[in-house]
Amino acid sequence: MKRISILFVCMGNICRSPTAHGVFRRLVEEAGYGDVIRIDSAGTHAYHLGEAPDRRTQQAARSRGVDLADLRARQVEAADFDRFDYILAMDRDNYRILESLSPAHASHKLGMFLDFAPHMGVAEVPDPYYGGPTGFEQVLDLVEAAADGLLQTLRERHLER
Repeated sequence: MKRISILFVCMGNICRSPTAHGVFRRLVEEAGYGDVIRIDSAGTHAYHLGEAPDRRTQQAARSRGVDLADLRARQVEAADFDRFDYILAMDRDNYRILESLSPAHASHKLGMFLDFAPHMGVAEVPDPYYGGPTGFEQVLDLVEAAADGLLQTLRERHLER
């Protein structure tokens, strides 16, 4: 079975992309694909390098059984476009930044994370950083739906052939 690698990307890598990283990691492990799917997250900006996810993000995730304590913020780097099979942005602004950084041979790897949850009727995972606690719960709702859709897509395309 081919190994697959996924990179989740938001702006600072302390709220949305680590949430996606942790939720998807748990889903992948529960499905028994932990040895074939590699997961990471990064930010387009260097605001929080080396920091743990935002405490509100960790608290909301923990309330749903997802531990993010081991994750640390990092910035997208040029090598990521070769290392990862899927590079999934949380919103259009970060997608555009990824597009501008991506070499031509890797542009097919870029996508919007919520494209894997069309039934949610939302194109972007909103940044909860400046809002209240409900924003972090909304992020989790969207991320859980997209993570399910992403895993189903990976099963169809790569894992169950």
